[in-house]
Amino acid sequence: MNIQQQTLASIAIEYNQFVPILEKYHLDFCCGGKRTLAEACTEKGLQIDDIIKELEATNTKDEIAHIYYNDMNAEQLIRHILIRHHFYTRQSMPVIEEHLVKVASKHGNHFPYMKTVLELFRYLKNDMYQHMQKEEMVLFPRIKEIAAAISNDNKTNKQQAYISNPVAMMVHEHDEAGAIMEQIRILTNDYHAPEGACNTFKVVLEELKAFEEDLHKHVHLENNLLFPMAEKMIEQSASQSK
Repeated sequence: MNIQQQTLASIAIEYNQFVPILEKYHLDFCCGGKRTLAEACTEKGLQIDDIIKELEATNTKDEIAHIYYNDMNAEQLIRHILIRHHFYTRQSMPVIEEHLVKVASKHGNHFPYMKTVLELFRYLKNDMYQHMQKEEMVLFPRIKEIAAAISNDNKTNKQQAYISNPVAMMVHEHDEAGAIMEQIRILTNDYHAPEGACNTFKVVLEELKAFEEDLHKHVHLENNLLFPMAEKMIEQSASQSK
């Protein structure tokens, strides 16, 4: 297997079963997906040979997962993101916040970092609501509109900025969300419960870990699959109108 010079994003797309290993070593395949595996390992101080051995131990490439994402058109990918990730995000955030409030109020004096975690997550929660609304009300409809025009071989006078401007904003907001969750992960020592932690403390750390992992997959599908697809479509649409 010679994937040292492949980008993290391409590895996550081509070898879907490797995602848990990338997560394990905090190799950012979503916002930082343009870095090669070798570059990312060097930045993290990881031995590239050890990582490759662990990747090879996961058996052969998962063709089903590979075909599943790469066979999706824009509308199918959007539907998947809405059902799998937007729904999960909206459902999980209030529950996590409620648990964080309990932990911060009961254990905040002994573990003051949990008060900071609560503040960070509340900030993220508000941003994520607005972010998903912008995607659902602005960007996703625009992508569907361009896809429909191409499918019907209709001409369109839409400029590149019609897609690229909102995409740039969403990517920036993805970076911010990822940075906040990274702060939370560092503050909680990789979501490890301290000695004597109550059940709610343990549960919310597991919830935060699951939330970050889902966010990575969510952002990966948008940054590395949907958005490049949309930008190619607007180029194709513009060429049809000439």
